[in-house]
Amino acid sequence: MAVTNKSRAKAQAEGKKVANGDVEEVKKQEHDDAHVDADDDPKGHPGTKKRSRSPQGGGVAGARDAKKHKNAYELKGKVATAEVAAKVDEDPPLDQLLRLLQQKHEKVEKGESVVYWMRLEDIRVEDNTALATAANKAEELEVPLIALTVLSPGDWKMHDRGPNKIDFVLRNLRWVKRKFDELNIPFHVLTLEKRLSIPRRLVEEVFPHLRAKHVYANIEYEVDELRRDIATVKKAREKGIEVVCVHDRLVVPPGKVLSKQGKPMSVYSPWQRAWAKVLEDEPELLEMSQIPSANDESIRKHEHFGKLFEATPIPDHVEGFELKDGEKIRECWPEGTDTAKELLDRFFHTKARKEQLQLVSPLREGAERDDKKSRLAVYTDGRNLVNGDHSSRLSPYLAAGVISGRMVINAAKQVNKRGKLESGRDTGTGMWVQEVAWRDFYNHVVATWPRVSMGRPFLEKFADVQWEVNEEHLQAWKDGKTGYPIVDATMRACKARGWMENRTRMIVASFLVKSLMLDWRLGERYFMETFVDGDMAANNGGWQWTASTGTDPQPYFRIFNTLTQSEKCDPNGDYIRYWVPELKNLKGKAIHDPYHNMPSSEFKKLGYPAPIVDHKQSRERALFRYKNVGEKEA
Repeated sequence: MAVTNKSRAKAQAEGKKVANGDVEEVKKQEHDDAHVDADDDPKGHPGTKKRSRSPQGGGVAGARDAKKHKNAYELKGKVATAEVAAKVDEDPPLDQLLRLLQQKHEKVEKGESVVYWMRLEDIRVEDNTALATAANKAEELEVPLIALTVLSPGDWKMHDRGPNKIDFVLRNLRWVKRKFDELNIPFHVLTLEKRLSIPRRLVEEVFPHLRAKHVYANIEYEVDELRRDIATVKKAREKGIEVVCVHDRLVVPPGKVLSKQGKPMSVYSPWQRAWAKVLEDEPELLEMSQIPSANDESIRKHEHFGKLFEATPIPDHVEGFELKDGEKIRECWPEGTDTAKELLDRFFHTKARKEQLQLVSPLREGAERDDKKSRLAVYTDGRNLVNGDHSSRLSPYLAAGVISGRMVINAAKQVNKRGKLESGRDTGTGMWVQEVAWRDFYNHVVATWPRVSMGRPFLEKFADVQWEVNEEHLQAWKDGKTGYPIVDATMRACKARGWMENRTRMIVASFLVKSLMLDWRLGERYFMETFVDGDMAANNGGWQWTASTGTDPQPYFRIFNTLTQSEKCDPNGDYIRYWVPELKNLKGKAIHDPYHNMPSSEFKKLGYPAPIVDHKQSRERALFRYKNVGEKEA
């Protein structure tokens, strides 16, 4: 069996938090005042009271003296009370798991196999920390390596996973199964509907069935997943089984990026500089794990393990998560690590193409290679455009761990002839690397302040902002029928391909929260249900940034002007014409705002809805409710 990279393995053994990257470039929503039209009057900003775990550079507010009102819209079962969330913050589940893993335990028997437990966020064979570590252990014990994954529809429902995401996951599981098969590694696929039963079922039934005493898995940083792993480790030890969880998801693990005072940071800019410094000081974090060596071919004839190769096939679909008319979306997001690497190569070395804004494969022929004008080279400007394939389109592959953050960061380093990592805002490469850092940042937030994965705002002072209850407006937003072309184009594109560009994610999120005054958690849930690249940490971080409730948020008094944003990200209206065919014949300013730039009689002939909300009035409403938390305008 192959051996995990020694320096990273040593760091794991010493209890250091060594992580790999599961990055989702387009999921973060950055704050860039140059792209926001707003008033800069900060008067009336609600005050805060510091808490003991208040983050460096900003913080989670404590109780307020203001009168509390019931939120207008409640997401049943999705939002913890402030008290429960605060208690979880006091001793985050990640800290509990790491303490548990460091505890000494009795010597574990050899067992007849070593198990690698694949999660749905590390679906790859290359550069996979837990897989390589398990392979190392199997080689040491001279027993075969077995791969395991658990499909849990109950867990997916609870965490708002949708058909687009699950179909992508299943296709990549089938792809990785073929890779395991080439290595003579059985891939045991288990379906457990009841998510809370997973620890017990694994320890009492699955691990014994696989005859394993040693199990390895990569850490997931959300509360429920950490609690599952804590329970599994504890129950396994009672049965004489060792379950080891290691960092793999991020480029830099939670707990390593700290302020000069040794505290976690919640403001991105200083955090990102510290992140880059960690990578400079600890280059071993970017060293990649080897692909495991193959099991001996004799395993296929083993009386027990041989049956595992075909015992549990990966389903084409899972009930409740069927993808209807999925041919086109599968064309948009072909599976496999080889595909992800090809996408990365094209992003680094080919120019953007206008026709790629359509519902087509990202690997269409005709891409022109030009390092000086590649999408990466011009990313500083291209990242804000939607009239072509200006982004890498890697987010689904990074979210599912089909490619690792280390792999993409190492590739970015090679762009620089000196092999140095650029991470500033003055180059395309540096700006793109910052996107990778944003993904790490939001995962650090989830790990450090787990309240955010429990439906709570990071800034509790905004917990009682009054939201509208308007199902018609919510549905119009989902369907792309708001009367705002850039919003409608984006939401229709989202339905068709399960994905949207970063700039338009910000636009439609701001429209839902600040223009329609609907609870940001409704948008957060819809994105998770719809996106092929759905990821809790980045999705939550982006929505809370937009709603001005999160870490380092957009100030509440800065509100996107939808029309201005449309003119900037889709200057000629190409994106709008494609995704909103009612407007395909419009030109000039009318493409961005037909209602106000066409005679009424001509507008009616379009068959396109009038704006469902007035920008000026909705802006004033949002300013009042954020300035006067808990109140509605008269």
